[in-house]
Amino acid sequence: MPSSRAWTPTSVTRVTTAAYLERLGLDPDPEPTLDTLTAIHRAHVQQVPYDNLEIMLGRPVSVDPRDSLDRVATIGRAGYCFHQNGALEALLTDLGYAVRRHHGAVWFDPADRDRTDLNHLVLSVSGLPTEANPGGRWWPDAGLGEGFLDPVPLVVGTIHDGPLTMSVTEVSEDGWSFRNDPRGSFTGLEVRALPVGADAVEAAHRRLSTPPDGTFTKKLVVQRRDPDAMLTVRGCVVVRVDEAGLHQHEATTYDEWRDALAELRLPLADVPEGEVRALFDRTLVAHRAWVEEGRP
Repeated sequence: MPSSRAWTPTSVTRVTTAAYLERLGLDPDPEPTLDTLTAIHRAHVQQVPYDNLEIMLGRPVSVDPRDSLDRVATIGRAGYCFHQNGALEALLTDLGYAVRRHHGAVWFDPADRDRTDLNHLVLSVSGLPTEANPGGRWWPDAGLGEGFLDPVPLVVGTIHDGPLTMSVTEVSEDGWSFRNDPRGSFTGLEVRALPVGADAVEAAHRRLSTPPDGTFTKKLVVQRRDPDAMLTVRGCVVVRVDEAGLHQHEATTYDEWRDALAELRLPLADVPEGEVRALFDRTLVAHRAWVEEGRP
């Protein structure tokens, strides 16, 4: 089934698509194969970190997929899931893939598994059968932050991905269930046949990015995958999950914090230095308060 947001490629969008692919070091005009999908996905999650930087700077950016695709192509930054997977949707559509958009609800506590608040934009790509996945449906996801390196076949099974172990536990025509690695920041994801068009995403984005209650207004979160690790900066806490386990330390000086963001490849060249320093100062104040409260 085609995506609920479909575009007719033009010379302008083709230029952006080519620029996106070239930024990631890929062929600017590839064939829409499973190998291409895998190469794009793997390059994106390693080079374009998940982040809420613009929200923390007080200027949430558009969740229009074309705007997100352009941001990746021009500055190498996208945002969180609505931006990341919106850009990926636009790109894959341009390249000729059969893309479908899905409603996602990330959950943390099993008691919240049945909640249907839209908080994650999910994509599937169909028409790419293999011996292990004869149905030909795949789940690419550039917006989980701590997710998988390669697109996941939409079949029930365990996902062994570098140091992470995840699983798809239920699959139907309209959705599926996902369990994250136990060391991740969320527990699971439910994908359902609920509204996820442009209006639904925009409304969810406003809810998630508007202070004081918006989830993404609380603290800076930047995440990136490597083949051998999952990397996170959350406030002043730096986390690495690799084969040796979970490693955590605090970056409580500006230089340490900037170095941690650099390791996660967060582009900051377009952000005035004063704004970055002010964000660190606010982050450090919040971190110290959190520590004094017993790190709840």
